[in-house]
Amino acid sequence: MHFFADYHTHTSYSGDSEAPMQDMARRAVEMNLKQLVFTDHVDYDYADLNFEQIDFQAYSQEFAELKRKYRGQIDLLMGVEIGYQPHVVDRIRDLLKSHPFEFVICSTHMADNLDFYTGAFFEGKTSRNAYERYFQNVLQGIQELDDFDVYGHLDFIVRYGDYQVKQLHYRDYSDIVDEILKCLIYAGKGIEVNTSGFRYGLEQLHPQTEILKRYRQLGGEIVTIGSDAHYPQDICFEFQQAYETLIGLGYRYMTVYKERKPSFIKMDR
Repeated sequence: MHFFADYHTHTSYSGDSEAPMQDMARRAVEMNLKQLVFTDHVDYDYADLNFEQIDFQAYSQEFAELKRKYRGQIDLLMGVEIGYQPHVVDRIRDLLKSHPFEFVICSTHMADNLDFYTGAFFEGKTSRNAYERYFQNVLQGIQELDDFDVYGHLDFIVRYGDYQVKQLHYRDYSDIVDEILKCLIYAGKGIEVNTSGFRYGLEQLHPQTEILKRYRQLGGEIVTIGSDAHYPQDICFEFQQAYETLIGLGYRYMTVYKERKPSFIKMDR
């Protein structure tokens, strides 16, 4: 199966990756991808300050050099993954005005000023309470921040929390998840199909199949596919599973971007 693009990748400009941008680009060319999107993290007021800011001067210079080097072989896009928190919305808006991003993922990596990764967010909460509160924060982000293209790894909260069962069933949160999906559709935003759940042993896409099914039932059409790769070898990880799941649910097109404008590419088996 031929894959067109990977819309969620990280390089050493992200606080959680050591992969040189050059290596990521070279691997994508070797895989005959048509597009590769760099979506390095900017998470203001995050527990780990390494996520706060990118050296955009160095980033832009290297990106331009690679864009020239691989012209005619692959289309490299400068994207970003922003971490929503309500008190940093103005900083996010300023960032997006200051750089020529062609694609923007909005994600929720912290909620109520508490970090998922360290476990602080989950202290004193049942899984039901934690997941419900996470979705409330996601909904708030969609309603408050209008300058993004897709929402990232919608149910990835199951990755964290010291719970014996790492599962989240759509049916248990259908009211708020439906509200999230409806808000995205009404705003002309999409959702990311993120394959990293398979790397983390969760055996699922983010979001899970039931949420993808519901999004389509509600009229959602905008879906991008991303690996969340932090290493070259993870580019397009489990994309065949993503394609087959989407096609099985009745999706025929995935979404690609150019200068923040979406277009649709047919998915072939």
